[in-house]
Amino acid sequence: MSSKLIYILSMAIFGTIGLFVRLIPLSSGMIALVRAAMGTLFLLAMILLQKRKPDWTAIRRNGKPLLLSSLAMSAEWILLFESYRYTTVAVATLCYYMSAVFVMMAAPFLLGEKLTAHKAACAAAAVAGMVLVSGVLEGQAAAFSPAGIALSLTAAVFYAVIVLCNKRVRQISSYDTTFIQLFTVTLLLLPYVLLTQDLGSLQGLHPLGWGMLLSVGAIHTGIAYAMYFSSLQKIKAQTAALFSYLDPVIALLLSIFVLHEKMTALGLTGAVIVLGAMLASEREPKGLSE
Repeated sequence: MSSKLIYILSMAIFGTIGLFVRLIPLSSGMIALVRAAMGTLFLLAMILLQKRKPDWTAIRRNGKPLLLSSLAMSAEWILLFESYRYTTVAVATLCYYMSAVFVMMAAPFLLGEKLTAHKAACAAAAVAGMVLVSGVLEGQAAAFSPAGIALSLTAAVFYAVIVLCNKRVRQISSYDTTFIQLFTVTLLLLPYVLLTQDLGSLQGLHPLGWGMLLSVGAIHTGIAYAMYFSSLQKIKAQTAALFSYLDPVIALLLSIFVLHEKMTALGLTGAVIVLGAMLASEREPKGLSE
């Protein structure tokens, strides 16, 4: 199987996570904990199968950004999963993808990267598209739940923090970075879940719920991350950026055609604008990026 196809499949898997989470009758914290724990075990197995050990020296050297990104990941997952309970998968996913705009706006201040007129225009277009998606112009914001939108946008902020932290990580493999992040997230979420959740809820989980939960941990985290990292190293950056938009597109289609969640014509127009603006931001015109 080609690296490009493996990457596409990983994006397709990521795009279905909202559908699976919606079918799991557990708290967002519990789902996030199981996902982190199973993802940790799977990536550790992958590292051992490659007959190598985690580079603990590199992990210690990058301790601060890895810890901060793990804290952000813990909050991000809980907020995103919770947003699925208040709004549609499509709206939550599109709001979540505003993280690219947040990174774009923060990069000049935190990373010293130049914000070109092209990227600023793309960011403005994405924000305008999100206004259409929210339904506020049609008087339907309540239907999409301001709480759900706020939760997913806050999750996007935390995801932007993860991206910015990872840009400060140096001389460490992607597998080691993700393994230690998931392991740390597990350690952070375990006491939170033990103190705030009823573990008896797992005993009453029906077979479909168990199947969805195991999928989120093993397939959507362990297998998908392994596919993502193994293929990412072998395809061009522009190709990766282009196919990454399969994730929100698939989530949008599943929301409409499988979950039968409502999306107005104006909302769909906004979704196209958001995705188009983010895709355009990856293709800086010659002369503007210099």
